[in-house]
Amino acid sequence: MVDLQSQVRVIEALLFASDRPLGAADLAPHLPEGADVAALVGELARHYQGRGVNLVTVAGKWALRTAPDLARHLESMREVPRPLSRAALETLAIIAYNQPVTRAEIEEIRGTPASRGTLDILLEIGWIKPRGRRKVPGRPVTWVTSDDFLSHFGLEALEDLPGVDELRAAGLLDRTSPVTVLSEHAPPDTDDDPADDNSDGDDEAAAAELAESAADDPGAVEPAERSPGRKPYSGGGRAGE
Repeated sequence: MVDLQSQVRVIEALLFASDRPLGAADLAPHLPEGADVAALVGELARHYQGRGVNLVTVAGKWALRTAPDLARHLESMREVPRPLSRAALETLAIIAYNQPVTRAEIEEIRGTPASRGTLDILLEIGWIKPRGRRKVPGRPVTWVTSDDFLSHFGLEALEDLPGVDELRAAGLLDRTSPVTVLSEHAPPDTDDDPADDNSDGDDEAAAAELAESAADDPGAVEPAERSPGRKPYSGGGRAGE
């Protein structure tokens, strides 16, 4: 029992010191061979039930987070960065709900050309990443969200994204918002070339594509897009609030 408690303490210390969620592969090297990481994490989660700090699951990994009901007590101590522009938030929402999606498809859904620097900003923040190429002429790069995106917005998986009905019921979505037409435009995964998924070549190609766009229009990146906000795009006229 003492040995198990010691292992739980090791996991607690690792999670406390980490600036990102940790998975079994991150924790196992610090534990005895054959240790049941999931069971140990479960024991730690029970310890934190009802406390000011909770152990939560994020993108299939674990992290220590302050209890949601105590947020109002922490507001005065929270740094509030400048928000992303509405265009960046809409682009992020389109990628989240349609992934994998190309730049041309993002423009089709939004009904307006994408800002030259928007994808670059989202890539720099770490919320999106390239995922292979579409099997169409020109083989455009497709984009998906990253684990950092899930972690930032407190989602365990993409299935936890709010649905259109939930957004509309909350008054955060109107019929003119891009999210309302996402399902009509979402391309099937089978169009992507699996051989290209997550390859270094695609990362380089995407970086080159973004660099070319920035060179074409160096003034396109809005200063407000340099610092990410803490609120996800939720449609309607409140997206930039």
